[in-house]
Amino acid sequence: MDDDARQALSFLSGVALGALIGAGIALLVAPWSGRRTRRHIVRVAEDLSDGAGEGLDEARSEARRAARDAVRKAERRGARLREAARRARRSDD
Repeated sequence: MDDDARQALSFLSGVALGALIGAGIALLVAPWSGRRTRRHIVRVAEDLSDGAGEGLDEARSEARRAARDAVRKAERRGARLREAARRARRSDD
């Protein structure tokens, strides 16, 4: 095994060990019983999910608004360019 692979394995081992130690400490200092903690986690996850859904809806609306604005600006600029091209052709005649 080369040095890079050893370093990666060492790092991943440290991460796994840290996660296990953190989970153990969390269980020891948890303010509620396991059932109550699970219910709380589910409730918080549902709240986060609802909030994310609302944020996604808002982002979609904002993206649609921005797209409509961009299309309008492009149409106005296109109209100006067409008019400028017509004037340029007329002045050449």
